[in-house]
Amino acid sequence: MVAVNPSQSATLTFLGTGTSGGVPSIGCTCEVCQSTDPHDKRLRCAAMLETEHTRLLIDCGPDARQQLLGVPFRAIDGVILTHIHYDHVAGIDDLRPFCAIDYPEMRSIPIYANQATADALHRTMPYCFGEHLYPGVPLLDLKTIPPHVPFKVGDFEIIPFVVYHHDLPIFAYRIGSLVYITDMKSIDDDEIPYAEDASLLVVNALRWHKPHHSHQTVEEAVAFARRVRARRTLLIHGNHQIGLHEQTNALLPPDIQLAYDGMQIQL
Repeated sequence: MVAVNPSQSATLTFLGTGTSGGVPSIGCTCEVCQSTDPHDKRLRCAAMLETEHTRLLIDCGPDARQQLLGVPFRAIDGVILTHIHYDHVAGIDDLRPFCAIDYPEMRSIPIYANQATADALHRTMPYCFGEHLYPGVPLLDLKTIPPHVPFKVGDFEIIPFVVYHHDLPIFAYRIGSLVYITDMKSIDDDEIPYAEDASLLVVNALRWHKPHHSHQTVEEAVAFARRVRARRTLLIHGNHQIGLHEQTNALLPPDIQLAYDGMQIQL
């Protein structure tokens, strides 16, 4: 077991819990996409973990502007990225109100990522990470981090570890008793201890039954939660095939449920 504890209680807010296309899916008329239950509306996956003194953003996808408009405006102390895919990084430019270089009262935001993600950001968003920034762009401090080495962002000590999105190694994170994993299909045995005995496991589950080459099904996510002995599990990164929120939760064990956009958990 990885024994790391945050210095104080924290609040986890799910800013988005959907897969890469979001829910409703464009053009779809299934019962989930037509649902009027707000729990069935899923923006792209992102979360915010905060204490009184520290605010940490987990991923920053294309819905970031909409998501950040829904939370109180205050400084962001760091962003931890899981991988380079569009639905997890495309909103980085939307951080500019928190750190634009023509707002001198705001400070730069550290962005933490593995080497592959950092390299790709330099290629895909050079105007955010170049040497000569023009007025108005976000002021970001891109930091490359290795797996398994703890680092601190304010009140939080964070340990990145590796899971596989098909054959792409991406980062999952252990933050105290919280484990946050998205886009996982598989994990090596030697990475399992980093996910064990979490008080809260957040993990991806795309849909029921039908296997996917790079994402877990609900059944696979439940089996993983049992393997790592999570005390409570919340499922994210679901598409419209996961079913209606209320009906799906009724089929799941009481300790394993769907997360939803706007859900807050006290840790």
